[in-house]
Amino acid sequence: MACTLMWFRSDLRVHDNTALAAAARQGPVVAVFLRSLPQWRQHGHGINKLDFWHRGVVALGDTLAGLGIPLLHRDIDTFAQSPAVLLQVAREVGAGALHFNYEYPLDEQRRDTAVVDAFQKVGLPATGHHDSVAFAPGELLTGKGDYYSVFTPFARAWHRQLTAARLALRDRPSPQPHIGIESERIRPLPPCAETPVDARLWPAGEEAAADRLERFLRFRARRYASQRDLPAIAGTSELSPYLALGMLSPRQCLQAVLAENHGSLAEGDAGIVSWVNELVWREFYQHVAAGFPRVCRYRAFQPHTEALAWRDDERGFNAWCEGRTGFPIVDAAMRQLIHTGWMHNRLRMIAAMFLSKHLLIDWRRGEAFFLRHLVDGEFCANNGGWQWAASTGTDAAPYFRIFNPTTQSHRFDADGHFIAEYVPELAELSPRDRHAPGEALRAKAGYPSPIVDHKAARQRALDAFKALPAAH
Repeated sequence: MACTLMWFRSDLRVHDNTALAAAARQGPVVAVFLRSLPQWRQHGHGINKLDFWHRGVVALGDTLAGLGIPLLHRDIDTFAQSPAVLLQVAREVGAGALHFNYEYPLDEQRRDTAVVDAFQKVGLPATGHHDSVAFAPGELLTGKGDYYSVFTPFARAWHRQLTAARLALRDRPSPQPHIGIESERIRPLPPCAETPVDARLWPAGEEAAADRLERFLRFRARRYASQRDLPAIAGTSELSPYLALGMLSPRQCLQAVLAENHGSLAEGDAGIVSWVNELVWREFYQHVAAGFPRVCRYRAFQPHTEALAWRDDERGFNAWCEGRTGFPIVDAAMRQLIHTGWMHNRLRMIAAMFLSKHLLIDWRRGEAFFLRHLVDGEFCANNGGWQWAASTGTDAAPYFRIFNPTTQSHRFDADGHFIAEYVPELAELSPRDRHAPGEALRAKAGYPSPIVDHKAARQRALDAFKALPAAH
């Protein structure tokens, strides 16, 4: 009996995996994972994401072994090698078909199309599945038949058209008899100059993901709306790395919400409903990547903003990267990123807006820096968030919205506890002084003066945006 090949990518789980469930319905399954380290690095992924990915594949292999499903590994340099390598694996194992789950950035779409074409040319079916979204890109369109470019009407349509069938969990494969093919252990990541963050911060695999989801819903979710913007409090789900690599599916999250919130996603507990909104944002940005592929080509979503006169300021950029801007909340955010491979969402907005507005440095440089350090680095969400902050994207913050870092600091870290944790040189100051210490206190603490004046930097950004040609 021919087996079916299951190609894993950023969907590292056996529960609720659309492609795996479809493959298992056809008979025995052989799994394969293609590691494209040079291509992933070219796409900007850094050691934190690559290490988490590696550990996730190891965990997946252990889980698959318990089901009798062998997992094979192949290292390739570029996505362009995927069709030939997958065909070779199919021949080696005698596979009669291939299943995989779609990814939506442009290069990934082209890779998947090439794979399907290559298999069809030799008479083998290759089937892609929409797994990380409730609606495939192109299913939710405006009244004019266009992709949504604004989140709120997208979210309304998402809730309005959602059905129970779209949220139904896919079957976990049953254990299968040994089929004479042995699993392969993935080779260790090659040595590199950078060291990943402590793996204990981000245990990999779907068991860890399920445990984190359960704990979030039990202890944090009902306070999410009131605590999600407070970085000193563990008030968010911290599930983004697991969603980014598919160790957890959005359907699993939404089904857990339905069980916790009396069967509703849009009404009921304010904290839970607020968190559902964040899951819909993730899906929105995947639709944007598919519907507006220019954002996958280092282009602004709003074309007229391409003419913005960004500044060439290496000193400012390096100070931002190192957490030495002289604005404590910005510096604490950047140091959290460096130390943990993750940044609190409110701080992502503050840090991104500081770079793109206060320093008027091209948002693409910040986008790349984040992607290089984030354990949850994922193109669609990262690009969407950066373009929002820089006022170049969908739902972009109006160009005249320029966060005052000190005001944000007082509002969301009132006692300066988060600042004290990540900017320890200010920990001995009073909570009030931590937000904007005077020059004498800065000198004593060895903390730098602000690299820009907020009022002057704000006006400079306003002038730059006002000089742009009108949008069409």
